[in-house]
Amino acid sequence: MKKVKMALIYDFDKTLSPKDMQEFHILKRFGYDDPSKFWEKCSKISNEHNMDGILSYMLLMAKEDPDMTRDSLIEEGSYVKLYKGVDTWFKRINEYALEKDIIIEHYIISSGLKDIILGTPIAKEFKEIYACSYYYDDDGKVKWPSRVINYTTKTQYIFRINKGVLDETNDIDLNKSTRDEDKYIPYNRMIYFGDGLTDVPSMKVVAGFGGNTIAVFKDKAKDLAEELFENKRATFMAKADYSEGSKIDKIVKGIIDSINVDMRLDDYR
Repeated sequence: MKKVKMALIYDFDKTLSPKDMQEFHILKRFGYDDPSKFWEKCSKISNEHNMDGILSYMLLMAKEDPDMTRDSLIEEGSYVKLYKGVDTWFKRINEYALEKDIIIEHYIISSGLKDIILGTPIAKEFKEIYACSYYYDDDGKVKWPSRVINYTTKTQYIFRINKGVLDETNDIDLNKSTRDEDKYIPYNRMIYFGDGLTDVPSMKVVAGFGGNTIAVFKDKAKDLAEELFENKRATFMAKADYSEGSKIDKIVKGIIDSINVDMRLDDYR
């Protein structure tokens, strides 16, 4: 049987990791023992200057550390903690899918910082990491935001994965008309993992075109996940546990099995 590709697409903060990536170390280095004080300042900047919330946190980080560099941000990734089972998730699910003639590609679409994600031990698992980034000078110091991804701009990366136009600078091919049979990964072979309202547009796109979405929640804090599920933004909801035998593990394997059945039925058409 011919192998097909499948995309597993993840938000990062509170989806693969229990809190915002800045809260593990760098905000403490800035002097914020209470991370909420930093986010309150970001909200104040946004409100006073009618500024995008993602831009406001990127601005404040750069102001807090005028000497911040790409290397220092990558180092921050070493402090980031992951949910249970994430460290072994990719190998396990890839191997399971291959037994079903499916090749999985993993993607990140995050409003967090790409360079911090690149410093985590799981960075190598992703085909692409789409996240916010800075432009750096010749000495590697932060100069200006070069890429900003908020809750609505996340959706363009769903389209990029669908068409296989993975280069963020290639807008021409992204906007060209492409026949469904020529799409790189169809929506019905996508799973989007997210934790909150910022993931709603992406969930709506994936689910609306026949893919699956999983609302991830921490421990017993599942009110928002239930809301996403009840409003048909999420097709499934599950506790943030990626270990073998967990609900997420069973859901994803079930979807893989379903795709494999469809592939086998296609052989008879």
